[in-house]
Formats: sequence, C-alpha cells, structure tokens
Amino acid sequence: MSNAFAATATDRLKKAFAEALSLPPGTDYSKLAYAVTPAWDSVAHMALVAEIENTFEIMFSTDDVIGMSTFAIAKETVARHGVPFE
Repeated sequence: MSNAFAATATDRLKKAFAEALSLPPGTDYSKLAYAVTPAWDSVAHMALVAEIENTFEIMFSTDDVIGMSTFAIAKETVARHGVPFE
C-alpha cells in the first residue's frame, strides 16, 4: 500500500471527526478525547460513529463504539476493519 493512500485515509478520518464534532480548522486531533473535548458528548459520539462508518463503508461492533474514545483509538479501530493507514 502506498503512503498516499494511507494519508488519504487519515485525512478522511479527520474530516469525519471535523464534520461530526464541528471542529475548527487547526484542531490538534491527537488531543481529542470523548467527554474531554467540549463538543464530544454522547450524542455527538453516535453522530461520529455514523460518520466514520459511512465514510469508510464499515460497521462497528458495540465494543468498537464504546471503546472509541480518542482519535488514535478511532484510527486503530478503523484499521482493524481493513482500512490501511500509514
């Protein structure tokens, strides 16, 4: 897999986060965390899950949904569903 595709996957994941959580440009994605990031509450979490599933055409398990509490964990979770990242 090329690094260009991996960067595209990261960009697509960032876009899903930005849209679901209404994040401003320049957001530090490494610092995003459920219930710590003001916009990321339980309702926004479900919107985020739906946005990521639609973006990557995947379906998360309940454990995936519950465990997805940071951007890094979301990236790992999406990767487990066959999406290559760098």
